[in-house]
Amino acid sequence: METSTQSITETYLSDLRWRYATKKFDSSKKLTESQLSELLDAIRLSASSYGLQPYEVFVISDTEIREKMLPACWNQSQITDASQVIVFASRSDFDDSLVDNYLSHVSEVRGIPEADLNGYGDFMKSKLNPLPKEVKAQWTARQAYIALGNLLSAAAAMKIDSCPMEGFEADKLDDILGLSARGLQTAVIATVGYRSEEDETQHYKKVRTPKERLFTHI
Repeated sequence: METSTQSITETYLSDLRWRYATKKFDSSKKLTESQLSELLDAIRLSASSYGLQPYEVFVISDTEIREKMLPACWNQSQITDASQVIVFASRSDFDDSLVDNYLSHVSEVRGIPEADLNGYGDFMKSKLNPLPKEVKAQWTARQAYIALGNLLSAAAAMKIDSCPMEGFEADKLDDILGLSARGLQTAVIATVGYRSEEDETQHYKKVRTPKERLFTHI
């Protein structure tokens, strides 16, 4: 069992060393429906505070929409060349319905009467609802970033290239995708696909903070 666990861990760490923020994708190579479905499952299974997942995920394959997105994304070629663009759109605000809808789903999935969940719901509401709107927006965006991390790790395990992207004008993307009308705002983007042989950054040595500087053991 220990050997098997070590093997899984070593494989996972090797996958993380393999991945990099792909700057140039091969536009001729696309993910299969099965591969995309598995990546989306990794997003769906991500942890989030209270399990609320206060965001939606837009999976964009449409060429015309991506062309419209390009100028708002600083004309970065990943937007049009990658297999898909994945936009994590977090809630810009929320009220009691965020918790109520979640607990209704918990009740359905686990077979628990909703009345038995009222205490937990009241606790969540007492912690979240008093927050100022701007703090709520920051909190929901942080939850989306957790899902982004899962996507990047899952893609690496599948030897699918990815690039997390913050280089964009959120208000313009919100308009293009009609997010504001849905109470959402662009939090972060990831592109997925396969690296181009011409992408020189794939040959760069990975640079990360040394362990002795990054970690403090107390």
